[in-house]
Amino acid sequence: MATIFTKIAQGEIPSYKCAESEDFYAFLDISPLAAGHTLVIPKKVEDDYIFHLDAATYEGLWAFARKVAVALKEAVPCKRVGVAVLGMEVPHTHIHLVPLQTEGDMDFRKPKLQLEPAQMQEIANKILAAYEKL
Repeated sequence: MATIFTKIAQGEIPSYKCAESEDFYAFLDISPLAAGHTLVIPKKVEDDYIFHLDAATYEGLWAFARKVAVALKEAVPCKRVGVAVLGMEVPHTHIHLVPLQTEGDMDFRKPKLQLEPAQMQEIANKILAAYEKL
């Protein structure tokens, strides 16, 4: 049975797409820590633990995430883009990219933002446009 993230990558569930390649997909987290909080996933591998990925998928995922992070920093003003791999919420490997002003912005225990769909789409469009320029 496909995970929710696989269904998102396949277009079966709508998402706010930030970037896409043949093997990887990036989209906005619907419960973000900060505006622009992006999730990066492999499309074809549903394993829920990043260190179970084969070497090519693992390395490709990080290379894709790096490119998305560069686009994210260009699209969403921030001091840094934080990275986290928790993998406890959805049984599908995913990397969190979070725009940061301070280290405290990366606290997953804090209340999540509630952004309007139009705001989410605008942010996703900016990240995607920056990604496509790279």
